[in-house]
Amino acid sequence: MKKCILLLIVLLFLVGCANGNEGEIIEEVDQSIINDMTFKYPDAVDSSKVGTYPTLVKSGAGYFYDEVLEYRVWVHPELGGEDKYDGDDYFYSFPTYEEALNFTQNNKGTEWPLVLVLQNEHINEPSPGVFEHITEDRIAEWKPAWLEGYKREADSISKFLEEHYEN
Repeated sequence: MKKCILLLIVLLFLVGCANGNEGEIIEEVDQSIINDMTFKYPDAVDSSKVGTYPTLVKSGAGYFYDEVLEYRVWVHPELGGEDKYDGDDYFYSFPTYEEALNFTQNNKGTEWPLVLVLQNEHINEPSPGVFEHITEDRIAEWKPAWLEGYKREADSISKFLEEHYEN
C-alpha cells in the first residue's frame, strides 16, 4: 500500500510538470485522489442546476451531507490561470468529480476539486466538544474526501450526538 501511495505521489508530480507546473511545490497530497481508488464520488443530484449555486457559501463543517450539488475547480490568475476577471479568482462547475479532476489536471493555476454539498440537517460545533443539531438548509464547499461515510441517514446525527456528548 505504501508503494502505491508513493507511486501516486510521483505520478501527480509528473502530471503537474507535464502541464507546465514545474517549479510549483505541492505542499500536501490531496487525499481525495488517494481515496478515489476505493470510493466513487457521487454525481451532482441535478446536473441541470450545476453552475447556478451561489459563489459564496459556507466552508466545510456540518459533519454530514444530504446531496452533492456540484464539483468546483477554483482558478487563480496569480498562479498562472487564465485572467478572465481583472485578477480575481473564479471557478468552473462540473456535475462529476471525474470531470473536475480532469480540468484541474489539464489547466494551470487551478486548485484540486471541491464539492458543493447541501446539508438539510447538520451539526454545528460552536466551541470544542459542544455540538448542536441544526435543522435548516446549508450549502457548503467540502473536500471530496469528506463525502465518504458522511451521507446523512435518518439516525446519523442522533448517533453522532450520543457518541460525542460531553457533560
